[in-house]
Amino acid sequence: MRLTGNLDEPELAFLPWSEPLEQWSEDLVVALPRGISRHIVRFVRINGVVYAVKEVEEHYAEREYELLFDLVRRGLPTVEPVGVVLDRSTAAGEPLPAGLITRHLEFSLPYRALFSSSLRLETANRLLDALTLLIVQLHLAGFSWNDCSLSNTLFRRDAGAFAAYLVDAETGEMHPTLSKGQRDYDLETAATNVAGELMDLQAGGRLHEGIDPIVTGVSLRTRYDRLWDEITGPLVITREDRYLLDARVRRLNSLGFDVAELQVDTQADGEHITVAAKVVDSGHHSRRLIRLTGLDVEENQARRLLNDLDSFRVKVGLGRADEEIAAHRWVTERFERVMSEVPAEMRGKLEPAEIFHEVLEHRWFMSEAAGSSVPFEEAVSDYVTTILAKKPDEQAVLGARVGTPSDDTAELRIVLPPGWLADE
Repeated sequence: MRLTGNLDEPELAFLPWSEPLEQWSEDLVVALPRGISRHIVRFVRINGVVYAVKEVEEHYAEREYELLFDLVRRGLPTVEPVGVVLDRSTAAGEPLPAGLITRHLEFSLPYRALFSSSLRLETANRLLDALTLLIVQLHLAGFSWNDCSLSNTLFRRDAGAFAAYLVDAETGEMHPTLSKGQRDYDLETAATNVAGELMDLQAGGRLHEGIDPIVTGVSLRTRYDRLWDEITGPLVITREDRYLLDARVRRLNSLGFDVAELQVDTQADGEHITVAAKVVDSGHHSRRLIRLTGLDVEENQARRLLNDLDSFRVKVGLGRADEEIAAHRWVTERFERVMSEVPAEMRGKLEPAEIFHEVLEHRWFMSEAAGSSVPFEEAVSDYVTTILAKKPDEQAVLGARVGTPSDDTAELRIVLPPGWLADE
């Protein structure tokens, strides 16, 4: 057995690699919700960290590890590769498939745990918007997924929206750029897969009656085209309409993208100019927040926290030049203040950034009901006792297994407590 990779946990080397994954004992395996996979996947917890292990042929395991590593290096939303186990064999010398090890994405859930009869159409749309944004991000980086689906994606809450992460890169390819044909193939595959996955949920009575699987699958193309045109499409303006260029840059920033450079061409009439923005990887707000505060959060969460930071800066009388000073005070007096009010036994319910976002939302609703601004400390205390205390631990939502561990068709049936979905 050979184990290669960035192993920050030596105990991974001592897992029962001489046994097929389907035979790993239940006291070793963690029952976490997962999507449908053509391969056997098991979760293990070592020293408080959960890892996903997938059995796959050696060539594909090494290839996927390298692709995931490249995607992580480029800052794209994907699971983090940890290592590859090669040359596996049983005690009797029978060869076994390789094992691909990735770090489990905390606070994330597969689509089957989110698409249910209790889910509103608005939430379903936000999930599809997150998947669309993920596809656009990958295409801008030159990555063709070739098997885009809900099953190959994980979702995390992001300040009322969702952030999508690539999980399975086995069929992916990295190129300098993608042709329109390559992008179209990805979209056709995505539409077909999404429609099929939703039809499967529909057949099991787990899909909202207002969601049409075919229409929803086709809608991915519309969502994608609109977002792709916003990010890459040229803008034709006159010299007097320069404010439209500023508006375009602001919209791109609001989507989380940075503008690296602008290419400006004058048209034949001399009055109009064509401006094309070169957009770089997403994460505009999260990068600014981590630079100012050291907090590494999702893009929408970062946008919400930055808005509160800016309001705090004005409240304490500091100008733009004092942004770093204001950020230090905000972390101490606002963010850490909220986290200190959360009891230790409740800290696994939501990510800290999501808790802070919900505190801001809760304060707004309290103030609206009271007809005046509610003190921040009062809103924090009320949120912890009336809202957070009633939430389940989202860090470890477990399901009851249907089938046996050695059954390839075994799945996790997810039972979500009432009120777990924010818009239920």
